[in-house]
Amino acid sequence: MLDNRLKLCAEMVNGSGIVCDVGTDHAYLAAELIKTDKCRRVIASDIKQGPLDAAAKTVEKSGVKEKVELVLSDGLENISLNGVSDVVIAGMGGETIADIIDRCVGLCNPDVQLVLQPMTKAEVLRKYLGEKGFAVDNEKIAVDGEKMYVVMAAHYSGVKRFVSEKESLTGLLQPDTDQSEAFIQRKAAKLKKIAEQLLSGGKEKEAAHYHSLAVQLTSGKTYYDRDEIYSCLNSVYPFSAQEKWDNSGMLAEGAEKVSRVLLTLDIDNKAVSEAVFCGAEMIISHHPVIFSPLKKICRNTPVWQLIRGDITAICMHTNVDRSSEGTNGVILRKISERYELSGEPEFLEDCGDGTGIGYICELKEETGSVQFGEFLREIFGCDTVRVNSCRSETIKRIAFCSGSGGSMLGEAVSHNCDAYITGDVKHDVWIDANNSGITLYDCGHFHTENPVLEEFRYVLERNFPLLDVIIAGSSADPVDYIR
Repeated sequence: MLDNRLKLCAEMVNGSGIVCDVGTDHAYLAAELIKTDKCRRVIASDIKQGPLDAAAKTVEKSGVKEKVELVLSDGLENISLNGVSDVVIAGMGGETIADIIDRCVGLCNPDVQLVLQPMTKAEVLRKYLGEKGFAVDNEKIAVDGEKMYVVMAAHYSGVKRFVSEKESLTGLLQPDTDQSEAFIQRKAAKLKKIAEQLLSGGKEKEAAHYHSLAVQLTSGKTYYDRDEIYSCLNSVYPFSAQEKWDNSGMLAEGAEKVSRVLLTLDIDNKAVSEAVFCGAEMIISHHPVIFSPLKKICRNTPVWQLIRGDITAICMHTNVDRSSEGTNGVILRKISERYELSGEPEFLEDCGDGTGIGYICELKEETGSVQFGEFLREIFGCDTVRVNSCRSETIKRIAFCSGSGGSMLGEAVSHNCDAYITGDVKHDVWIDANNSGITLYDCGHFHTENPVLEEFRYVLERNFPLLDVIIAGSSADPVDYIR
């Protein structure tokens, strides 16, 4: 009566108590569990009455009516978990399963086993389980013809666990069975196909990421030399190009072998904690974690935490600002992806060695200043874009400098720019902008620089495809806005 998918679910049930079958549909699983003496009683639920009517016919026909309780319930809302040893949630999307678990506090019980069979979005479910303190104990693959289904057994441990993007795709599955090997190979092939499609569409960075994931799925954990990664970054963003007052470079020497890297704009305590949580041996940031000379290293500071965690810190500041693959190069590409440019861009401040700070570019057609401000809010992901009150209605010639570039407004004005984009604009600079008639956009220091992390990931994945590169979730605007 059961297909291979439900057979595997039945196999994973431990049956020490009552089994709850959520979304039972025709109650085939419930009937099988009773008939095979896998458990003594089943609570079978569904959100709609129609499936429950079908389930009633199944349990009647199977002769298990006295041992199967049918309940109309949205997830587990109308079900008591008293005496329940197993909860089976099968045949739904991973997001739906996660929502059902999230709405039932009774599942935060280590004595209740979850048997989960997501039809889609298994990666979402795996990440959810890790974030909420559920431990996945086992995962197997059920094969029905050309279709492959993952079934996992989990329980609440209370210990939150980081689940990387790679781990979210295959979980505990290892290529030690024909089914698991075929499943992993199929996942990898799908990722490679996505990478090829992205590459043909001109999206090299996204393509590199999916290609890296595909390669990682079919390879074991790989370690790279710390100094090898540093040398690669130095070849793209030469540390010798940094300003004299800057402090870019390897500022903390931790583990010599690296398998996972965390990318962040700033190395603060949250970033170091995230690195420890996700098992990253290296953090790469834009802003230096050590800028002024340290007279002492205090506990609970980022530097102390780095040393304690044996984590390497590489910081790339003004050398990245001056690179075509750095902060300002990213902004230039984002503008050119939306607007057609006229002529070649030029440096806002030419450093005389083939590099410069910021860019000046000209749109082929002028655009409204408000419309362009809305575009900036979109590409930088900021809630607000500040703009001066006395400004042009339309703009065409544009200058920009990431981070805190208010002091370079005069350069933009002297180059006859209609608009200037930067962050951290001071009061007197707004006045100067109003007096000159240039349109000034303040998109925030964080937001104009944070997009460079995707560029860092691209550089690393292009050169080290087996390196697990993570953009920190803690890399966020340090400021809240009250509206």
